[in-house]
Amino acid sequence: MLCKQASITMESLSSFLSPTPLNLSSHKLSPMAASATTFSSLSFASIPSQHQRTFTPKRTSKPSKTLSPTIPTPTITTTTTTTTTSLPPKKVLVPIGFGTEEMEAVIIVDVLRRAGADVTVASVEPQLQIEASSGTKLVADTSISTCSDQVFDLVALPGGMPGSARLRDCEVLQKIMCKHAEEKRLYGAICAAPAVTLKPWGLLKKKQTTCHPAFMDKLPTFWAVKSSIQVSGELTTSRGPGTTFEFSLSLVEQLFGESIAKEVGQVLLVSSADDNPTKEEFNKVEWSVDHTPRVLIPVANGSEAIEVVTIADILRRAKVDVIIASLEKSVQILASQGTKIVADKLIGDAAESIYDIIILPGGTAGAERIHKSKILKKLIKEQDSAGRIYGAVCSSPAVLQRQGLLKDKRATAHPSVVDTLTKVADGAKVVIDGKLITSRGLATVVDFALTIVGKLFGYGRARSVAEGLVFEYPRS
Repeated sequence: MLCKQASITMESLSSFLSPTPLNLSSHKLSPMAASATTFSSLSFASIPSQHQRTFTPKRTSKPSKTLSPTIPTPTITTTTTTTTTSLPPKKVLVPIGFGTEEMEAVIIVDVLRRAGADVTVASVEPQLQIEASSGTKLVADTSISTCSDQVFDLVALPGGMPGSARLRDCEVLQKIMCKHAEEKRLYGAICAAPAVTLKPWGLLKKKQTTCHPAFMDKLPTFWAVKSSIQVSGELTTSRGPGTTFEFSLSLVEQLFGESIAKEVGQVLLVSSADDNPTKEEFNKVEWSVDHTPRVLIPVANGSEAIEVVTIADILRRAKVDVIIASLEKSVQILASQGTKIVADKLIGDAAESIYDIIILPGGTAGAERIHKSKILKKLIKEQDSAGRIYGAVCSSPAVLQRQGLLKDKRATAHPSVVDTLTKVADGAKVVIDGKLITSRGLATVVDFALTIVGKLFGYGRARSVAEGLVFEYPRS
């Protein structure tokens, strides 16, 4: 019998959990000193286990076709190359609960769906909507109870606290996982989940395992390894939000093969330790403010979920006041790859305030809706006129170009739209020109958000946040 009664209680984790459980943002994992082996940003590390396969995705080239006459799509459909008409799609379960780490959950779901997997996001709570660890509200596809009789090719557990404890305490999920593991099917866990969720269930026995540095002492000492990704038989584990792209692509490789994983990695702009600098800055000015910075992230149906959630998560870790505002009639939007996000406000209500920074996420359909929003167009023009900061990633620098807000400024964008810009600085992942900041999007938004943190608060704050993410940050 693989599973046993959970032996780690909520009390034994009191040092990691806030005494005020309703304030979920306080459950964020604390930044750690660089005690773990570090790896190149978003690249696959060399892993000694014979079960582990290593590849280094290259940066994508410009797509050969433009799918939209206005804002070309930054997404390449990979579904048709990952499955055949005679085979059913691979089924994947991703459970979430209150305090789940939002970057991990959304990136796992997004990457696997791009690869062609049929992913079910299931809530372990009584309701489908959950508030994640940094305050982003996500809506699951179904309740975990509806998954009891289903067979999945893979179950992937995101981390975060108290999210990992919420997963651990769900009896339905425990039964699903125990049966799944006994049948030798693939399963994975990241961040706190290996130590907090899988270990009490007895699913780490005789398996080399890694997890977030804050929880390494909870793993069996002999089997604990400080690697970015660890594959041991059917189990794959990883360290934190900053390693989630690697973790997800490793799962894609195990489900669909190395070529599909490479293809998806290219689409996501996941890079190896390439020669491109993280950022380039022109016309340098100070961004620091004498109050808690306020940032507006407008979202719409079709906005790129990875970008919205990653930027909001990282900025909130740095103690920035982030408002996600819906351009739709409802606060709930259907982002890319079917991810459902609940915004904090409608754009009409959000427009009543002044923001230090406005950031436009990408996504082809979302960027087009951003461009058509009269309220947002007015807000951004006022932002520019007042000399305040604004930025865009992925497809959305093209929105700024169309609205005359790039002027003579240097910028970058997703490879599919970068040629629409008048002054391109395309060598770096992130480009700053005065009070404008742009990025290529997708996997590069981790660097984008950390660059904003560094500009607002200084290098020390940015590095501290990066360590909490388990993301390699430049040392200078």
